[in-house]
Amino acid sequence: MMEILQYDFMVRALLAIVAMSLFAPLLGVFLILRRQSLMSDTLSHVSLAGVAFGLLLGISPTIATLIVVVLAAILLEYLRTVYSDFLEVATAILMSLGLSVALIVTSKSGGANSVNIDQYLFGSIVTISNTQVILLFVMAAVILVLFLLFIRPMYVLTFDEDVAFVDGLPVRFMSVAFNIVTGIAIALMIPVAGALLVSAIMVMPASIALRLARSFKTVMLISVVLGFIGMVSGLLISYYASTPASASITIVFVFMFILMFVYKRLTIKNK
Repeated sequence: MMEILQYDFMVRALLAIVAMSLFAPLLGVFLILRRQSLMSDTLSHVSLAGVAFGLLLGISPTIATLIVVVLAAILLEYLRTVYSDFLEVATAILMSLGLSVALIVTSKSGGANSVNIDQYLFGSIVTISNTQVILLFVMAAVILVLFLLFIRPMYVLTFDEDVAFVDGLPVRFMSVAFNIVTGIAIALMIPVAGALLVSAIMVMPASIALRLARSFKTVMLISVVLGFIGMVSGLLISYYASTPASASITIVFVFMFILMFVYKRLTIKNK
């Protein structure tokens, strides 16, 4: 472990993991409970359109991605209210649209930018900059503060929107705000985790924690711990096995999910 800390890029990677583990699993818990797991996939795919526009226009891909993802997050909330019974169809359409726009814009901006798109598609945790690490920690701080301030309203909104509306909560505003915060978080994680695998970092620790814990707060805590352990383990495997970091992290989370499943089955049998 000390050997890894001798390299600046690995130190930045570890710091990025600490930051992401503080907020990604928390968002993942709410996504699962709100039955919006596909939203992380949809916004991550749409983010590629933002990257493509950024490269085409010569502006920061991160800024362009933030704009596109925020607009997509608002549109998703609109589709959720209009097509409440067919939300999966709406998200699939938006996901396909994002990829299609990204491919078209990339084809018009020249072949050199296709390499950059590939970097955002698969991510590279070992090439992140100090600025990206700082932005991830800022995002973590913002989400943790929002979580501490609004955990009860979000709890009510997540489990029963009708009750939240009767209680006088701004249901629509809170849903849109949650989508926007999730979109911004995904946009900041894309260069690190990649558009194809960012949803695993958000959803997998949360899905495991939901099976292991009973109380809401315990689920939050376990998801953060599992997120940190899974990402650090994946990064170490990536370093020593010379494999892509985001793919290694995803495989670790899948393995953790299988272990949890076996543990639960054995526990049930013993009872």
